[in-house]
Amino acid sequence: IPLGTVSTSMTINAPAAVLLLLYELVAEETGVPAAELTGTIQNDILKEYIARGTYIYPPEPSLRLVADTFAYCGTRIPRWNTISISGYHMAEAGATPVQEIAFTLANAKQYVRTALMSGLAVDEFAPRLSFFFVARTTLLEEVAKFRAARWLWAHIMADEFGAQNPRSQMLRFHTQTAGVQLTAQQPEVNMARVTVQALAAVLGGTQSLHTNSYDEAIALPTEKAARLALRTQQVIAYETDVTKTVDPFAGSYAIESMTGDLEAAALTLIQAVEDRGGAVASIEQGYQKNEIEASAYRVAQQIDSGERTVVGVNTFAINGDEPYEPLRVDPQIEADQCARLAALRGERDNPAVTTPLDALKPAAEGPDTPLPPMREALRLRATDGGGEP
Repeated sequence: IPLGTVSTSMTINAPAAVLLLLYELVAEETGVPAAELTGTIQNDILKEYIARGTYIYPPEPSLRLVADTFAYCGTRIPRWNTISISGYHMAEAGATPVQEIAFTLANAKQYVRTALMSGLAVDEFAPRLSFFFVARTTLLEEVAKFRAARWLWAHIMADEFGAQNPRSQMLRFHTQTAGVQLTAQQPEVNMARVTVQALAAVLGGTQSLHTNSYDEAIALPTEKAARLALRTQQVIAYETDVTKTVDPFAGSYAIESMTGDLEAAALTLIQAVEDRGGAVASIEQGYQKNEIEASAYRVAQQIDSGERTVVGVNTFAINGDEPYEPLRVDPQIEADQCARLAALRGERDNPAVTTPLDALKPAAEGPDTPLPPMREALRLRATDGGGEP
């Protein structure tokens, strides 16, 4: 991968700083200056406590590491998107469109406050904030959701945080089609679902898009399924005209009305988070998690009762299973990687590795950013996990 010209997105959260530093070191080894790197780390730890669970540290030190990453990239990797604030995983856990945008923007406000408290100016870091949403099959509602989120974020940044740079007020977002809506029954039907979901994202103004493969409800995608998912995007991009107009539904009574309703409902929910002390305090109280789980339960009841139609599952079903050969990953890959790791640990200069690791703890405990000693430790081939440095 030509790191100086390709923008790389890493869906990494708790260890985001480590992966970013490793990426920077690989670029350095290949002669690409850090200032030329472009890409995104998800780095959104708050939604992990709400919906996903892959966190390492408590919320406060995790937030500090996020702010340290903002500051580090501001000086060393200025073209990098330092966070992708994610509603996708909350939606996959059962959040409604209103909950998705409200809890996402409430988390975003927490990140902005954390960065401001660390001494950064809002227009120094806000232009590099980005977002990540889901696209469901309810096309009109999803278009309205994206429009409402943009309006809300622009006003939050301008009115609450005093952002002056227009780029600080932009809600730049990536979209992924809804994996939770894919079915193992009649998996080919998922191709139609993904196409509708992708259209919702494009018509809603997404900046980038991931289309799921039709067999992801069964296993990791086969090469053919992954290629078809890519081709779905390419047909929309190159054979249709939906990308030639900004906000193509603007002026539609249905869309404008739904956008207004979503804005109002999301504002109410954002205020409910604020009333509980903000995103972190609400997380500690279990507020967002409980609200999302209640929504997920209601959807499950609706599917079970037939009130909500899922084609091929509770209606238009077929008898028996259709033959399908899933992707099977060779277990030798795991064994080979373990052997590579053991060899690296045996060949590196282990005494030299301990010096930056010893510097890491006081940096983390004090006011200094821990990223520079982390970078030096990684440069000397420090590794993560397994009870070893």
